[in-house]
Amino acid sequence: MLTYADKMSIVRQHQNDAPVQTVPLAQALGVSVYHVPNWPDDLSGKIMKSEEHGGSSGYAIFVNQAHHKNRRRFTTAHEIAHYILHKDAIGDGITDDGLYRSRLSNWMEAQANQLAADILMPWNLLNNYIGMGITSVTKLASIFEVSPSAMSIRLGVPAQAEVSPQAEVKPLAAEF
Repeated sequence: MLTYADKMSIVRQHQNDAPVQTVPLAQALGVSVYHVPNWPDDLSGKIMKSEEHGGSSGYAIFVNQAHHKNRRRFTTAHEIAHYILHKDAIGDGITDDGLYRSRLSNWMEAQANQLAADILMPWNLLNNYIGMGITSVTKLASIFEVSPSAMSIRLGVPAQAEVSPQAEVKPLAAEF
């Protein structure tokens, strides 16, 4: 069984280039990923223990196929975060709606959102791109294949803003 440190080491191994590839990351953690057609628009994703569909860990992530690619990537990263942080709380499944709300506490959902952002937009890669002069939130969002909204939240600036190329961007709180 993988420890938290083992899981985070696997995450870091998949953060060498942008965009971070979420499906190979999930597979490296032993979690299968499926894109599901015909789900209601307000259902983003689900992680569950599944003998039939689970990867080597026994867990599977299901993502709404109709959602935009960037949203599917964030949903996959969010469900990976639940696997890393809240595996014992998954039980027969955690289903997240369009606002990434589930039966879990708001605190657990906030943790999953933060780790999803850490997975998709690691500070070292962001700082590399900003240091190369790519300072537009929209351009960075495109490179990292996340929404401009997600990138602006990550950087703590408005979506239409430019990030100063002289300032190294740092996390507001410790990363997981």
